[in-house]
Amino acid sequence: MNVIYWTDLIGTGVFAISGTLAALHKKKDHDILTLFIFAFVTATGGGTLRDVLIDAYPVAWISDANYLIVIIAGVVIAVACRRWWLGILQRPLLVFDTLGIGIFTILGLEKALMAGVNTWAAVLLGIVSALFGGVIRDTLANEVPLVFERQLYATPCLTGAILYVVGLSLQLDPTVNFLLAAGVITGFRLLAVKKGWSLPPIRG
Repeated sequence: MNVIYWTDLIGTGVFAISGTLAALHKKKDHDILTLFIFAFVTATGGGTLRDVLIDAYPVAWISDANYLIVIIAGVVIAVACRRWWLGILQRPLLVFDTLGIGIFTILGLEKALMAGVNTWAAVLLGIVSALFGGVIRDTLANEVPLVFERQLYATPCLTGAILYVVGLSLQLDPTVNFLLAAGVITGFRLLAVKKGWSLPPIRG
């Protein structure tokens, strides 16, 4: 349980950085409160919806102040390091967002399974955990959410989630299974962006 808790905090911090960078990318002169709101909804939106759906109360960030502390730290780190990251990462927002969906897909799936949800519903809840915060973030930024564009965003999450379920059935070491599945999501998403992969459109 401690491993899940600390992983959740790490994922929250990564998504907080992603949300802050998204706000700064959209507009350069946001005040600190606006940046916190972007970070907060990105970091907690998906997990909150998942917890409500599986009737897991109280929601983590409401019962544990460490989540809010991590989000605040994520905002500070993102603002302080934004120019440094641009020097070493071609697209820092993409990197942190992708790391976040890799962590939260598998973490959300595992939490749903622990709550007694059936396997395929847990897979969907893992994807919701990873993507819904970004949907809120992009909506606040007046942009079309990435999940509604043709680029591969949900597909890597689904692939990694299924791989994790397969790993569970094969009784892989939990840490290895988590890292493998989250790594596949991250690598698949980054490669899809680099190569311009997308699913074929369905014409009406």
